[in-house]
Amino acid sequence: MENIRNFCIIAHIDHGKSTLADRLLEFTSTIDKRNMKAQALDDMDIERERGITIKSHAIQMNHKHTDGKEYVLNLIDTPGHVDFSYEVSRSIAACEGALLIVDATQGIQAQTISNLYLAIEHDLEIIPVINKIDMPSAMVEEVSDQIMDLIGGQIQDIVLASGKTGEGVEDIMNAIINMVPAPKGNVDEPLQALIFDSNFNAYRGVIAYFRILNGSMKKGDKVKFVNTGKEYLADEVGILKMDLLPQPVVKAGNVGYIITGIKQSKEIKVGDTITQSSNPCEAAIQGFEDVKPMVFAGIFPIDNDDYEDLRDSIEKLQLNDASLVYEPESSLALGFGFRCGFLGMLHLEIIQERLWREFGQSIITTVPNVMYKAYLKKGEEELIVNNPTDLPEPTILLNVKEPYIRAQIISKPEYVGAIISLCMDRRGEIINQVYLTESRIELSFDLPLAEIVFDFYDILKSISRGYASFDYELTDYRASDLVKLDIKLNGENVDAFSSLIHRDKAYYFGRRMCAKLKTLLPRQQFQIAIQAAIGQKVIARETISALRKDVTAKCYGGDITRKRKLLEKQKKGKKKMRQIGSVEVPQSAFMEVLKLND
Repeated sequence: MENIRNFCIIAHIDHGKSTLADRLLEFTSTIDKRNMKAQALDDMDIERERGITIKSHAIQMNHKHTDGKEYVLNLIDTPGHVDFSYEVSRSIAACEGALLIVDATQGIQAQTISNLYLAIEHDLEIIPVINKIDMPSAMVEEVSDQIMDLIGGQIQDIVLASGKTGEGVEDIMNAIINMVPAPKGNVDEPLQALIFDSNFNAYRGVIAYFRILNGSMKKGDKVKFVNTGKEYLADEVGILKMDLLPQPVVKAGNVGYIITGIKQSKEIKVGDTITQSSNPCEAAIQGFEDVKPMVFAGIFPIDNDDYEDLRDSIEKLQLNDASLVYEPESSLALGFGFRCGFLGMLHLEIIQERLWREFGQSIITTVPNVMYKAYLKKGEEELIVNNPTDLPEPTILLNVKEPYIRAQIISKPEYVGAIISLCMDRRGEIINQVYLTESRIELSFDLPLAEIVFDFYDILKSISRGYASFDYELTDYRASDLVKLDIKLNGENVDAFSSLIHRDKAYYFGRRMCAKLKTLLPRQQFQIAIQAAIGQKVIARETISALRKDVTAKCYGGDITRKRKLLEKQKKGKKKMRQIGSVEVPQSAFMEVLKLND
């Protein structure tokens, strides 16, 4: 155990951690140069296309140090986007040290600070690394000062590196071996292992990734999952190289995987403790807390016959992504589907994309919203409202509370005015502003979560020319004047478009929704009325005129009454058609209506 080092990489999105991880794999010859590719640990197409890490990856490297000892290094790569901070917390729970990577051209950003605090809470040894020092615009001295202000220590402890050229990789290796403590634990005690991730393989079932704190795990052992209380046979145990590498035994301090032939996703829970059935450990490991979804949306199959396939797909996806929460629901317009909880809009986008790419599921997604708390006039009973259709009638409703967040925005001083006006437009309240350096300012706001769900991050990036970084945490629930906005097509409510919104913004939002739907819905043989309504009161309306067939084309000459007779007949037919005709909403409309600012 003295020669084992478990560490993770934490950084803001796009600060070069995946590239630096590639250099570490090359340096330790874990991957030979022939098989090397960029973002080696990112195995999803979507990660490569977008250049972001979505899922944390674990890999074991072997390195012979200058002191002649052979070291085992377990690296757990982490995502950098604010939506995937849950993945970061799981990786941190399995490590003793962390590489804090900061981009030399951008300096410390909001997510860097957020992830750093997570690591400090878990008593991890922090190794600061300044990356991209080869760039012409690198500000090494300025960024070094920022790191010193943040974590203290000696300036010579900061490692200067470049993921592109490989400079400084040896210094990083030395720092990991010399500074990260060896794992503590006892091989002779009962088995105690923390599940920090899981994956689903169509042929082998669920593969659970664990970190052993005490004891050892052998192939053929009878193991017990503490939280679920179920017992299984360890068909295969091993360590994580680029592929799974079976071993006869995995001991305390190490990171590995177990295959037990579990086929049901419900039987395994990330954060659970594995122990031996014959000699169980006294207590489960207190790892990380359950995930709290921030954004809710309904996911429905286009064809209702695909409901069971969609259920299986979401179950399997939840094994790869434990932060996805779902429960069945039904809708008048869309039939049977699922109410899903996500960590943010990027998370929602990624799940939609993965359902399509990995499982071939064509789905409809409803307007996303957050979780509200409703209180009735009779009694103090609290109702959780995840879906606008669940909101009680105004006659019996006392008030509604919505979630508020504390947002942390770091930017250049010249963009402060635009950022403050954006946050004020979103019902925000400025709490604090601090100059970190002459050219960097940190702003703190209290904002309603519902106001940042849609397009806040995109607009923030565009008004600050990409300089502003954003991070947030949930603080509390506050009473607000919220109303339920319904969208009606020919008088029929389309519950997929319903949303809870502040009264002051309802008229503007309803008008935009109607105008957007007018451009998205195909014309029919009858007139379509698109209305936005609060209760019985219509606040906005657009009309799609009917496709007109020229029924008088066959009349050559003759009296005008012949034509009038045909037109009257057509008018009656259109009136009847409008009563019995249903408006088909294409799938693209459900997606496009969310992009109201386009």
